[in-house]
Amino acid sequence: ASRFLLCVLVTLVTGIVIAACGDDVPTDESASSEPTTQSSSEQIAANAAAPQEPLKLAFLLDFSGPLAQYGEELQKGFDLAVEQINAAGGVWGMPVEVAVGDTAQDATIAVEEARRLIEVEGIHGIVGPMSSGMTLAVVESVSGPAQAPTISPVATSAQLTVAEDDDFLFRVSLVDRIEGRYLAELAASEGYDNVGLLYRDDAFGQGMSIAFSEVWQGQLTTVAIDPNAASFTAELERSLEHDPQALVLVAFPQEAVLVLRESLEFGHYDHFVFGAPARVTLIPETIGAEFVVGMKGTVVAPAPENDASRAWLDAYVERYGAPPSLPYVKEAYDATIALALAAQAAQSTDGADIRDQLRRIGSAPGLVVIPTVESLTAGLAAAARGEDIDAEGAAGSLDWDANGDSTRGYIGIWQFTADGSIIDLETFAYVAE
Repeated sequence: ASRFLLCVLVTLVTGIVIAACGDDVPTDESASSEPTTQSSSEQIAANAAAPQEPLKLAFLLDFSGPLAQYGEELQKGFDLAVEQINAAGGVWGMPVEVAVGDTAQDATIAVEEARRLIEVEGIHGIVGPMSSGMTLAVVESVSGPAQAPTISPVATSAQLTVAEDDDFLFRVSLVDRIEGRYLAELAASEGYDNVGLLYRDDAFGQGMSIAFSEVWQGQLTTVAIDPNAASFTAELERSLEHDPQALVLVAFPQEAVLVLRESLEFGHYDHFVFGAPARVTLIPETIGAEFVVGMKGTVVAPAPENDASRAWLDAYVERYGAPPSLPYVKEAYDATIALALAAQAAQSTDGADIRDQLRRIGSAPGLVVIPTVESLTAGLAAAARGEDIDAEGAAGSLDWDANGDSTRGYIGIWQFTADGSIIDLETFAYVAE
């Protein structure tokens, strides 16, 4: 204590910076490539200006409804990110706090939950929602007007690019116009030139259908399906108008199961190509692996293995005992880390201030930050000093364009196996032109 008082006294009297008053920040190789550019007096000033309340982040996803299986799994990524940030010293020197909401895949409920999280819980940023429809409702009705920065790990609809969100929506995954293109190319590579396309009649499904149609060169019959319908026999029959060779299906798991069951029962289709939501073992477990073995699909995929992804997987397995069983857990982690680093850089609880730092913390040049406590410690310290940082996410790049869309990413091709499991076949890199 006497040493600290002496340092403060000397600083006040002489204006000389006493480096011994600062704390050493642990680093690793990935987080030590940039020199410190600010003096200790500037660091003291930054700390004094930091908010006096903890950063509070919301996790708004699906814990009930047709995507309920994703909520608990993706929350593991969110929780791991918060634990690592707190182990690294927290944001503004305080542990990050959390609040959780359930959209239940119902737009009305999603809006009510978002309003509760902002107005009652007092959150400063939102990770979620998952689906494009829920995201569109939340950002246009609540989080955009309330200026609460929102990062969806999964929502991909092109409608979100032009959403009236006042630039408070960012997305980790690539937009569906990219996946839709690869889905069309996959169907063609399987030897089909005449397909039926059934798609979920919402922002996600509509976007995928449009993207597929723009690229597809063969015969195509597209039919929208109501997610709440008890049967899809009428829609399936309409899709048969031009005697297609296969069915391309863009639907959530429960709907996909019903479509497949009715297709097989009435002999409409026995060949299928799937959009990303079907990449779940629920489908072969429910209808029988023998009916989908060898069938392929697309998915917005994480980056191929690299230093950041290896570090994240090691931390995840150490925390939970096994790798994630569903996709997009990495993306939930990345969204959380991005909000924490942006808040630290902003030195403010104001949503617009945090939003304005999001593009800065995820793009080069700057101190490279990867998913380890040591690297995050250095990254948080650098952000507080006003230095540039370049966060490399577990799933890939955190570079965003003027619309909050990811400028780089990956599309994966996967396949159902004979034992009902899922294997990944190929991964393609995408960089926006």
